[in-house]
Amino acid sequence: MALAGGTAHARTTERAKQKAAAEAERAGLQQKLSALKRDISKTESAKDDAADTLAESEQAISDANRTLRDLTAEQAATNDKLARLSVEHDRLVVTVEQQKQQLSRLLRQQYVAGNEDRIKLLLSGDNPNRINRDLQMLAYVSQAQARLLDALRANLKAVEANQAEAQNAKDELAEIAAEELQQKALLEQEKGRRAALLATLSKRLAAQRKEAGNVERDEQRMAGLVDKLSRLIKEQAEAAAAEQRRQQALAAARAAKAKAEAEAKAQALAKARAAEAEARAERERLAKAGKTGAAKLPPAPVKPPVKPEPIVVDEPKVAQQPKPEPKDESSTPPAAKPADIALAPAAPAGAFEALKGQLRAPVAGKLAAKFGAKRGDGPSWKGVFIRATEGADIHAIAAGRVVFAEWLRGFGNLIIVDHGGQYMSIYGNNQSLLKRAGDIVKAGDAIASAGNSGGNEESGLYFELRHQGRPFDPAGWVRF
Repeated sequence: MALAGGTAHARTTERAKQKAAAEAERAGLQQKLSALKRDISKTESAKDDAADTLAESEQAISDANRTLRDLTAEQAATNDKLARLSVEHDRLVVTVEQQKQQLSRLLRQQYVAGNEDRIKLLLSGDNPNRINRDLQMLAYVSQAQARLLDALRANLKAVEANQAEAQNAKDELAEIAAEELQQKALLEQEKGRRAALLATLSKRLAAQRKEAGNVERDEQRMAGLVDKLSRLIKEQAEAAAAEQRRQQALAAARAAKAKAEAEAKAQALAKARAAEAEARAERERLAKAGKTGAAKLPPAPVKPPVKPEPIVVDEPKVAQQPKPEPKDESSTPPAAKPADIALAPAAPAGAFEALKGQLRAPVAGKLAAKFGAKRGDGPSWKGVFIRATEGADIHAIAAGRVVFAEWLRGFGNLIIVDHGGQYMSIYGNNQSLLKRAGDIVKAGDAIASAGNSGGNEESGLYFELRHQGRPFDPAGWVRF
């Protein structure tokens, strides 16, 4: 692994291609979320927030930790793949060696017997039945040799493909090792940078935490973000539904076309059979007339079956409308891009409500602040704060889709999961975000790690539940 950083491979691995494709798909969604975040920032009156100085460093720490976690998972999966390829390679080598030995024995026997076996048999004057049987046996031997050669060639190709795939896996491991070294160095650098910034900003951060106005602005910022996300999710859910209807319309059109073509073929076949039956009946009639001495009549002309015109079933009109007439956008809208439906709900409406009272706490720790409790002279808590050790895994409380995963003033590294039915769970002040916007998560999946980003003085998790944009007490839903 240590050599991985020094040896760069000229050819592109499959992992690099897949990674580039994934990044390209994410770019559109990230652009939308960044625009949404900028839109919220335009309404901000407080521009000089000490925590903002930490933003870049805290985002970099989050990205480096997420990348390292992803690389570890990739490394384990690639090692498993390499182990499977090694076992398969050993099996193929044994099979090829056995086939080579078998082919060698057959060729040796054929050489000893000579190449004129068939000629000798034909000129031997022996019983023809015996000659025929011996020739047939020789044919079986030849066929067996041919099959053995084909199998040997196929296995040799499989060995080559296996070796190429194994080399690609080794190249990927080298890439992963090099990236891990880079990310670890970056992580240490950013941790040192953040520690230095905290030392210089500690007084300003402490003063700003005590200002009630800052807390109110943070809450307004969160409310604005949730409202805008809700609108975006609704738009994309409608786009996803429209895309589904479009696909169903296309599938129905293809099925109708296939059915029409099948019916046309059946009709053509029925006509051909009827014509054939008519011709046969006419021949029988003429033959019967000839036997009874009747005058021979010329055969009745049989018309060839008429080939039916192909039946064409139109695709949905939006796709094939030649004139600029009004289009029925509700039935067949244009295809939606992946980024347009990346935030569509992953869970059906009602699924989250059914889990009330059964949800597990997102992190193990002590409940330090409860929903509705006063924050000194400031507003009451809109969520809860759970003290937790730095780096502890934060788990999704239920299945859903990540709709936001970025740094936000007042909440640090923030991740929001949409659970469908206009329910959202919000996780703030994280050290690292382990998921990206658009990712689908299951209940219990690690989505972040606890920390004190965003200028928070304690390590832990700020947690909220919202329905239709409004926060509500998670105590009746989550078992803390």
